[in-house]
Parts: sequence; C-alpha cells; structure tokens
Amino acid sequence: MQHNNFLAFDLGASSGRAILGTLEQGKLKLTEVHRFDNQMQYINGHFFWNIFSLFNELKTGLKKCIQEFGVQPDSIGVDTWGVDFVHLNKEGMIISLPFAYRDSRTDTSMDELFAKIPKEEVYEQTGIQFMQFNSLFQLFSMIQDQSSLLEITDKILFMPDALNYLFSGEAVAEYTIASTSQMVVPGEMKWQTGLIEKAGIPTSILANLVKPGTQIGKIKPDVAQETGSTEVPVIAVAGHDTASAIASVPADDKNYAYISSGTWSLMGIESEKPLVSSKTLEMNYTNEGGVEGTTRFLKNIMGMWLIQECRRAWLDMKNYTWDEMVKLASGSEPFKYLINPDDSCFLNPKKMPEAIIEYCAKTGQGKPENHAQIIRCVYDSLALKYRFTLEQILSVSEELIEKIHIIGGGANNRFLNQLTADATKLKVVAGPTEATATGNILLQAKAMGALQSLAEMRTVVKHSFEVEEFTPGSDLDWDAAYQRYTSLK
Repeated sequence: MQHNNFLAFDLGASSGRAILGTLEQGKLKLTEVHRFDNQMQYINGHFFWNIFSLFNELKTGLKKCIQEFGVQPDSIGVDTWGVDFVHLNKEGMIISLPFAYRDSRTDTSMDELFAKIPKEEVYEQTGIQFMQFNSLFQLFSMIQDQSSLLEITDKILFMPDALNYLFSGEAVAEYTIASTSQMVVPGEMKWQTGLIEKAGIPTSILANLVKPGTQIGKIKPDVAQETGSTEVPVIAVAGHDTASAIASVPADDKNYAYISSGTWSLMGIESEKPLVSSKTLEMNYTNEGGVEGTTRFLKNIMGMWLIQECRRAWLDMKNYTWDEMVKLASGSEPFKYLINPDDSCFLNPKKMPEAIIEYCAKTGQGKPENHAQIIRCVYDSLALKYRFTLEQILSVSEELIEKIHIIGGGANNRFLNQLTADATKLKVVAGPTEATATGNILLQAKAMGALQSLAEMRTVVKHSFEVEEFTPGSDLDWDAAYQRYTSLK
C-alpha cells in the first residue's frame, strides 16, 4: 500500500501549525491546514504551557485535514521546542500544566547543582550546553524545593512525547528531544543514570528511549471518533523541532554549517560523533541527538526572540510588520550600537527595547534613540554573533565549512541573510522556510516506508523547494565591527 499523505504538528513557543505533506514522484507539497497561537500562561507567579489546549488544537488540525481538505493522513507526528515536560501519575493522568522554560524557578539551580556535582563532570557526561532551563535543572529545582508534584510523578514526558501520548496512549521518550534534557549519554540512546541519581532525581520517572522515526502506536479509538480519523500510526519523529529542521537541510555534502532561524537561532554542524572536551565546555556548546545516529553540535543563540519582543513592546505605539522593521533597520547607521544577544538580561525582560538600551548604555555605547537604531543593533549583533559562533566551531571541528544553510522562518529575512554572508564571508543558502514541518513529514514518510534514508529525504527537499543564495560583498568594515563586538563585556 502506498503512503503519501503525512500530517505534521509543528509547535513553537509562540504558535503552532498542522501541515499536510503530500509526497508524489519524489517531490513534497506542503499545505497548511491549521494555525494557532501558543503562549505561556502566567499563573500564581509561574509560567506554564496549556498542554490540554494545545492537544485540542492538534485534534482540530487533524479534523480540518480530513473534513475541510478531504485528506485522511497516513500517519501523524509531533515536534516542539526542547527541555519542557509533563508529569504523569501512576494512573497515567497528566497531573499539572507543564512549567515553561522561561520560568524563574530555575534561576539558581545551576549553581546549586554544581555545588553538588562539578560543572566539568556534568558536561563530560552529557555534552550539553549549560542553560538554566535544561530539564536536569528544572527537575533538580523541584528536588531542592521538595516538590509535592514530583512525589506523585510516575513518569515525565517531554512535550512532543506528551502529545503523542494523548493521541496514542503510548508513553516513550524520543531520543532527539530527550537529548536536550542534559540527562542523556552523548551520542547514545542511554539515560545518564549515574548523574541523574547523583542529582537526587529518581530514574524511575524516565520513559524508554526510542529512535526518531519510530512508530509508537496508533491513534486511540476515542480520538479517532472525535476527529473523524481512522486509527493511523503515530510516529515519534525527531521530536525536537531543531532536529526535524536539520533533517531537511538541502545539502548533498557535509561542508556546511546550519542556522535554524526562528525564536532561537540554532547554529552548528552535523557531526558523526559528539565533540566533548574542555574547550567545548569552555565555549558552552551542545551535543544533541540527530537523525540516523548523527550529533547536532551547536550553539543556542537568542535569535528572532529579540525582534519579536521589541515588536510586542511597541504594539501600543505602532503595529509593525516584519518588512517595516527590516526597512527601518536598513536605513539606519550600521554598527552604531552592538549587543551580545545571549546576555542573560535578554532572556525574558519585561520590555526588550529597554533591556537593549540599558545594555548599550552599560557598555559605554550611549543609548539608541529610536526604533530603527534598536532594530539595526539587533540585526548587526546577530550577524556578528554568527561569525563568532562559526569561528568557535572551526576551532574544535575538523569539518570544512564552505557555506551556511539558513533554514526555518528566519530564512525569509533577506536583510539578515545578507548581513550573515557579509559578516562570515561565506555564501549563505536560505531555505526551506518550513524546514521543521518538512523534516517532520519526511521522517514520517521514512517510518512508513515511502523513503529509505536521510540522504533520500534531503534529495526530496532539494527537488521540492526553491532556495536563495547570498554572496558576501559589503563595503562595510565588518572586521572592525567584529573587534568591537568581541570586546563587549
């Protein structure tokens, strides 16, 4: 039986989509069937995700696919952001809204854990970039707080695993999403149980790890009845959105770096093995699980979040389109103000523009005086951060990097793409923009036997989507700007 219709649920921190992928004669056609908002909920002093509302939106997407678009998908798959998780009790019920990674309860967790287990030991055993919201620190904070929620937890499931569970009733931990937790052996399908136990976290709450592209079960009868669907397979795709996105990089060689550009910019290389050393620890790089045994050696960079939050802060004064913001930036003086996008002050400030102004003043640059200067500051700084990250990757990897593939929604930003080419002095290939949904769909196709390998998946991407190339060529003194950028304290 031929399988060629696959429904991807792709959830980000601000919105989610249901995308139908139709695979015919080696080409993939995408159709958006449903789009919905996703926002953190602030309740009793903490930030949460509404898992039940999200599941309803996914069911709506499935229902619309069948009723409005007339297509019964052959399978479904879910990808989301990393690290966050739900709690199941022993009866299999979700017993709390999952905390959101920007919640402040982990503000001191890293230092508290390092007082118990040396930082070097944690990194050596996990190879994961230290970020205060990693699942390890979220769980450790609950141990420190003697959380009653943890006492009644039988299993934790990461966000895509939890949504797969609500569809299928099967509780598993997909490898790529689990690897973001800082609790998995680098490059292996194994929980790092010794470290987890040393942190005081019960290993019994961890589900069994499965490879990306595993059929974990079928849609439950009650969900099938509610949506009008048949009981089709539920595929554990590369559940981490970045892993799905990187599976759709349209490359036929290995001589490239990628930037998965969205709320976060994930910049790195696809490596055959984890790169874990004192130098990668010092640089704070991550080794996350990829498709077909690869490792995503990368850096999490605060990406379009900076622009998204500026736009949100200015809504009362002006509802900018993204194009209007780019136009303002392109007409503003380059390099007048620079920031380190990854400074902790930009993680979740009350007002992003004020945080940027304050940073510029604190670093002796004066204060940006208008919206155009703030936007230009962000774009210049991101391009310079990409150059900095590229140089760090080259310092620890033997890979030859000849170009940068930019995938995801940020690939639409032609202005930033050109700045990136100019800053890094490398050719930039932009597209596909729907990289995450594409990778999700093609992994379903592979799981259902319609495709055989990652290489074949990438061939489909190359034949299905237009890309745009940006060649470095700027009159601006990027080297001087880079020196200024690297001197920021």
